[in-house]
Amino acid sequence: MADFAALAVPGVQALRPYEPGKPVETLERELGIREAVKLASNENPLGPSPRAVEALRTGLGNLHIYPDGNGFALKQALAERHGVDPEQVTLGNGSNEVLELIARTWLAPGHNAVYSQHAFAVYPLVVQAVSAEGRAAPAHAADSEQPYGHDLEAMAARVDHNTRVVFVANPNNPTGTWLTTEALERFVTGVPAETLVVVDEAYAEYVEQPDYPDTTQWLRRFPNLLVTRTFSKIHGLAGLRLGYSVSSAMVAELLNRVRQPFNVNALAQQAGLAALRDTAHVAASVQVNREGLQQVGAGLRERGLDFIPSVGNFVTFDVRQPPGPVYERLLRQGVIVRPVANYGLPTHLRVTIGTAIENERFLKALDVVLTP
Repeated sequence: MADFAALAVPGVQALRPYEPGKPVETLERELGIREAVKLASNENPLGPSPRAVEALRTGLGNLHIYPDGNGFALKQALAERHGVDPEQVTLGNGSNEVLELIARTWLAPGHNAVYSQHAFAVYPLVVQAVSAEGRAAPAHAADSEQPYGHDLEAMAARVDHNTRVVFVANPNNPTGTWLTTEALERFVTGVPAETLVVVDEAYAEYVEQPDYPDTTQWLRRFPNLLVTRTFSKIHGLAGLRLGYSVSSAMVAELLNRVRQPFNVNALAQQAGLAALRDTAHVAASVQVNREGLQQVGAGLRERGLDFIPSVGNFVTFDVRQPPGPVYERLLRQGVIVRPVANYGLPTHLRVTIGTAIENERFLKALDVVLTP
């Protein structure tokens, strides 16, 4: 039999797949426990919008019909939301697919992409998959104002004439750090016009800082800017896989050349459209997250654990020891969190903000597993 691993393209040969958070069903099956809680994948503890659920029920009778391959209604609604033309919107099977489309469209051997240390794991994965060079810029130090956050000067220093894409997560996962309007605008202004700047705003709806930028409003000034968003987080539609990007019409048209037909299914489109209209659900989700950040932060401080201040719906905290055994002991307490050693944070774990009851269960589980 042929050695198909050796025949794969160089980038894929050395690629390690993305590892998602452990499913509740898997944990309960493996350990024989019940009523576990998953705080590993930054999912919305309130679930999906009730309007989205109703839209799904309505659409079930039409599953024999292909979805609108252009996503006309959803793109119209998103264009109205962001003040752009529908031709500037690209729909994806999650924003993750949009990131992959970007790599396939602009990266190849001999090109490079720049991103920050501790940034979202998918950036290096999509870059490596197309055999391009990934350049990780050192992040800010642990004792800085934005611990482990993007150092934009260090990122700019790694951009050269072969840089086709720069990835910026704002806020960043898994650190929860964020960039101000002034800092990010100065950075984008300094990036060469022929380099695409991808600003990943997956957690934007959770951010309440007054100087946090909505970069979808910068597209007229920066034709090389592309902004990604997702329905997986605040809208609670992670299971449907729905995301999008907003860019210039030229950039969107190029992405659509490589986008697969019918990449966003009909139910996802209908649920997404309904979720956009459910502003009450979004507001409630923000409030639960705000209160949860305070609850978890206070609980970690009471237990003497350092953590990275976050504006997302998660907190990354330092257990000051190899986190693997702590993670495993938390699993046996029925609490799933996320190891982040692969992000260059070797003594940290990340916990999603849940409901008040879920947050308290996590904190009490910590007391058990960290007791000498």
